[in-house]
Amino acid sequence: MGPVNWLAVVLGAVAFFVVGALWYGPLFGKVWQREACPGERPQGPVVARNLGLTFLCELIVAGAFGHLVARTQPSPHVIMMMAVGLALAVMAPAIGIGYIHQRKSLTLFAIDTGHLAAGMAALGAVFVLLR
Repeated sequence: MGPVNWLAVVLGAVAFFVVGALWYGPLFGKVWQREACPGERPQGPVVARNLGLTFLCELIVAGAFGHLVARTQPSPHVIMMMAVGLALAVMAPAIGIGYIHQRKSLTLFAIDTGHLAAGMAALGAVFVLLR
């Protein structure tokens, strides 16, 4: 097992966060807001708290991914396969289970799953670049 690349962990989490800012902002923000929580719009300290907790969660994901990469020492294309594969084969079905029981829309599921796939691809790319 090699050491965890902590710089890649932090920068991978930042990349994931930036993807989310674009995804839930200019790209799909209006549709996501309508589907996720119509009428509600957090403001002030709640927004800062939510963004901070989001980054913390993405840092945890990046840390776990960093450990996996250190443990397996995969080639660059396998790093990308692992990152996107985790998003589509683990993370997306996990949120899908909740969305099914909460009767959330397929549109919301597609937006959120797309974010996971794009965010994990960005995170994986950071790990490839900082190999």
